[in-house]
Amino acid sequence: MSKSSISNLEDHLGYWLRLVSNHVSHAFKAKVESHGVTVAEWVVLRILFTTDDINPSQIAEQLGMTRGAISKLVDRLVEKKLVQIRVEKADRRFQSIFLTPAGRAMVPKLAALADENDEEFFSSLNDKQRSQLASLLKQIVAERGLKETPTT
Repeated sequence: MSKSSISNLEDHLGYWLRLVSNHVSHAFKAKVESHGVTVAEWVVLRILFTTDDINPSQIAEQLGMTRGAISKLVDRLVEKKLVQIRVEKADRRFQSIFLTPAGRAMVPKLAALADENDEEFFSSLNDKQRSQLASLLKQIVAERGLKETPTT
């Protein structure tokens, strides 16, 4: 096989998707970490903002992560005083997680950072183009059955 018959990196959609994704993700990571949380912690906080008082298994299922990974994230968020754990008196094995006032106050700030990050990277696209890009990506997600929420 000759060198000229082998596709170039730039010939692949995956190359361009990864290039954009890496830069978008890295910039967002830096923004949220400047507020003392990781991207994975932000994802958990955002879920709790909408569905407060949820158990770790439900979070793990939503994110496509293991219960152990969620427990570590929750422990870190407890240390940061952003979430609390409620243990049921009737069954001490059952726990529910909920935001503290500090955690609830932080979510809108972090969501604004996510919006800002999107604007920085996708402002050159008009609304129709953004909608088309989102639709195409969601189509790929649905067709491939992708479920794991990106947390890194």
